[in-house]
Amino acid sequence: MSYGEGVRAVYAGAFGAAPWNEAPNRADAYMDRLGSDVTRPGFTAAVALEGEEVLGWATAWTTPRPFPSGRCYLQVAAVLGEQRIQQWLCGAREVDELAVAGRGRGSGLGARLLHAVTEDRADGRCWLLTPARAADALCFYAVADWTPATHPAPSGASHAVFLGPRHPARAFALAPCDHRNRGAPPPCVLPTSVRALRASTSGIVRTLVVGTGRRLSNSPHW
Repeated sequence: MSYGEGVRAVYAGAFGAAPWNEAPNRADAYMDRLGSDVTRPGFTAAVALEGEEVLGWATAWTTPRPFPSGRCYLQVAAVLGEQRIQQWLCGAREVDELAVAGRGRGSGLGARLLHAVTEDRADGRCWLLTPARAADALCFYAVADWTPATHPAPSGASHAVFLGPRHPARAFALAPCDHRNRGAPPPCVLPTSVRALRASTSGIVRTLVVGTGRRLSNSPHW
């Protein structure tokens, strides 16, 4: 199995399930998009392998200026405002996708992939967004020490923005899971698979292949 086939299989398994419930053909559409994503400025990716089997992957790139208007970016801009968009997000490392195969979840693999695509950002300016309805994903990023910069209603169709652990603006974003903020809201209740990240220092990954920019785009396996 090539990396491309493995990436597609993991995508279909991860995003075909709740709460995303994407149709099977969305995995094919993602692979088509990935072919152009690798040409984006600052593109970087990590692929987790056990032998030749893909167990997970993550991709990231540099958020351009001006701030994009497609997908759900307009919603993010409306919530954060122009000044924060420019200071916090534009020019920063944006984690676009992260997915782990079913048998790799709860092993710490997701956290390792997230770290792999952000660790080389010297200024720490990394961010991502994820659907507000994805409760497990929200708690995963909170446990990984990412700070929510927006606080959408969990029942809505909006997205939550997270700032990375070393992002210089994280001190200005209030985390709704922190009882010192916003009138002591209820704490995040973490699923067992996410709690395991606290104690796990290594997952079942035997090989973590990390490539950046043109080297990865030229790989026949990706």
